[in-house]
Amino acid sequence: MDVLLIKEGFPLLSFLIFFPLAGAMVLLVNPKETFAKIWTLVVTTLTAVFSIPLLIGFDSTTAKYQFAELYAWIPQLSINYVVGVDGISILLVILTTFIMPFCVLASWNYISTRVIPFMFCLLIMETAMVGVFVALDFVLFYILWEFMLIPMYLLIAVWGGPRKVYASIKFFLYTLAGSVLLLVAIIALYLKTGSFFIPDMMWNNYSTLFQALVFLAFFLAFAIKVPMFPFHTWLPAAHVEAPTAGSVILASILLKMGTYGMLRFCLPITPEATFLFAPYILWLSIAGILYGGFTALAQHDMKKLIAYSSVGHMGFVTLGIFVLNTKGVEGAIMQMINHGVTTGALFLCVGMIYERTHSRELKLASGVGRFMPWYVTFLVFFSLSSFAFPGTNSFIGEFLVLAGTFEFNIVLALAAIPGAVLAAAYMLRMLQKIVWGGTDNPDQSYLTDLCPREIIILAPFLAFVFWIGLGPQPFIDLIHPSVANLLDQLQQWQQQSVALVNL
Repeated sequence: MDVLLIKEGFPLLSFLIFFPLAGAMVLLVNPKETFAKIWTLVVTTLTAVFSIPLLIGFDSTTAKYQFAELYAWIPQLSINYVVGVDGISILLVILTTFIMPFCVLASWNYISTRVIPFMFCLLIMETAMVGVFVALDFVLFYILWEFMLIPMYLLIAVWGGPRKVYASIKFFLYTLAGSVLLLVAIIALYLKTGSFFIPDMMWNNYSTLFQALVFLAFFLAFAIKVPMFPFHTWLPAAHVEAPTAGSVILASILLKMGTYGMLRFCLPITPEATFLFAPYILWLSIAGILYGGFTALAQHDMKKLIAYSSVGHMGFVTLGIFVLNTKGVEGAIMQMINHGVTTGALFLCVGMIYERTHSRELKLASGVGRFMPWYVTFLVFFSLSSFAFPGTNSFIGEFLVLAGTFEFNIVLALAAIPGAVLAAAYMLRMLQKIVWGGTDNPDQSYLTDLCPREIIILAPFLAFVFWIGLGPQPFIDLIHPSVANLLDQLQQWQQQSVALVNL
């Protein structure tokens, strides 16, 4: 337990986990829809505000888990309630808490039926998502991992589009299949170590076969969640059919749980298997980057275009993780945050145009720039960020990933570069159609520009696009100690393994 910095006094992480859950319980006793909207906005906003002390009090000189809490839960089975944050998880927690109020605002008019259950699902989702990023006991982690599955399924199945049943069932089955593999790996590790405390399972001398099997179980579970090519087929359907808030949560937070799991579990728990399988995963990442780019380029539905772009963007994240060097891993974590900001904002933009035209087809949104100047201004900057234009947030993450990849293998890096070109191609194509269109644009004169609520929703996303893009160092400083510690231990483990083989 020496890896924990126990937080005395106010249990901040527990508050961030359980306050949204308590807020959801209040909705059960008040049947008024207006109250549900206001209350959910208040709860999510307060949760975001209370997450700020994590940044203020975070010690960026240590790799230990900070703000830690430890309570006995089921001692007979060595199950404890243990939570903490480090450089790998802190920005993901902040991203989660700050995204949720904007999901509520985006649903203010969009959701007009079953409002109370919808807001209930959002609050339950927040509890589960924050908990996943701070849990340090595998039983607690798995419960929260599964806990978010049902509300996300309901968001798609109840408030989704015409093919919502198909999309929700496909999402559920894919994710459940991954969860079963994850559970098998957790049980196998418990039988080996006698503990569910995650740091106790790291850097142990498991056999090569055991590591390979556990790694594959972990990797498949997390690859489905990312989702990596070729496990991605549930994602476009889920994004297209989900309500705007559901798409934002999927893109900004849920996909990151897969790459977070790879960093938190695959690398330190199964290091030998990581080195064994890394070359295959790297080329799988390249395939995802290129596939996502080409497929997005062929789309005429804005939501599908952005959904397939996520396959390519997350390919850069997994590429950065498995080159196993500082630039690559730090770039991957930065790109996880950047993708959450930029793609979340793009889905919000799609939702705003859908509320006006009741269509996501590019041809029906052609030429709206003439009547919606504020809208296309935001859309232009988010699109520039999406293809990593210099000065925007995504440029920093993608640059670090490519720099780490060049450091690792120049052929691999050259294979990834067309993905960046494809991103520019499909985003600029979308922009051209929406901003200007052609000579046969549909009548858009009935459209109204963004209202103050919508500007308030998009403005903070734009602020982060330029804050991270022009001043990324504070964010990199937060994650560096944990990344350096992870890679140092990985290198030491490799050197010890080589020394044992030579003996």
